[in-house]
Amino acid sequence: MKILVCGKGGCGKSVVAALIAKELANRGKRVLVVDTDESNFGIYRNFGVEQPKDFMEYLGGKDAVREVLIKSIQNGSGERVRMFKKITIDEIPEDYVVSKGNIKIMAIGKIHDFGEGCACPMGAVAREFLEALKLNEDEYVVVDTDAGIEHFGRGVEAGCDVIVAIVEPSYESIQLTNKIVELANKIGKRVVILANKVDDETAKLIKADAYLPFKREIYIACLEGKELPEVDEIGDVVDILVAN
Repeated sequence: MKILVCGKGGCGKSVVAALIAKELANRGKRVLVVDTDESNFGIYRNFGVEQPKDFMEYLGGKDAVREVLIKSIQNGSGERVRMFKKITIDEIPEDYVVSKGNIKIMAIGKIHDFGEGCACPMGAVAREFLEALKLNEDEYVVVDTDAGIEHFGRGVEAGCDVIVAIVEPSYESIQLTNKIVELANKIGKRVVILANKVDDETAKLIKADAYLPFKREIYIACLEGKELPEVDEIGDVVDILVAN
C-alpha cells in the first residue's frame, strides 16, 4: 500500500508521516518513507537519522531530468516520459536511502542553491517513481509531500493508494482539506481525513475520520530535532488506513 500524506504548511505532515511509518514498522511491516518535499529538512530527525543523498542525483541531477522533460515536450508526441520501467524497494541504491530498523527513508530532491530553478523536475521524478514502484506483501510506502496542493498538479497522487489529508484547527486548513478531498475524488483516490493538534474543544469543530491530540512531547522533540516518541493514538489511524 502506498500512503500519501498532504495538507497545509505547518499542519504536521512530516510528523504524521513519520508516526505512521513507525507504527507500521512496529507491526512488522517493511516501510519506505519517500520525502517529496523539496523544502523539508526535518523529517529525518523524526526517525533519529541523517538526511539521505538526493535521489535526483541517481538520475543525473536536476538539470539532466529537466532536459528529459523538455525533450518530451519538444517531440510533440504527448506521451509522458517514463523514467522507470519498474523498481522495487530492494532495487533502490543504498547510497540514496538511510535505514532505521524496518524503515528506509529516501529524498527525491531538495533546493540547495539560489537561482537553481523550480522544483518541477523533482515532482516529475516523484510521480514516475511512485507509479513504477512495485511492492511485495507486507511492504508499505509513506509519502511526505510539500505544503498545499501543487503535487496534485504534478500528478504525484496517481501512484498512491490512499491519501491522508491533515487538517489542523484553522479555517484555512479546513478549506484546503476540502479542496484535497475534491481533487482526490476526481482521480478516484480514497481519502482519510486526520485532524491533528486538536483538543477537546477544537475536535468538536472539525469533521474527520481520526483525531490526534496536541502532544507537548512531540512539539519538544520537533523543536530539538530529536526522534519522535511513541503516540498511542496513531494506531487507530493506521487501522483505518489498512482496513480497505
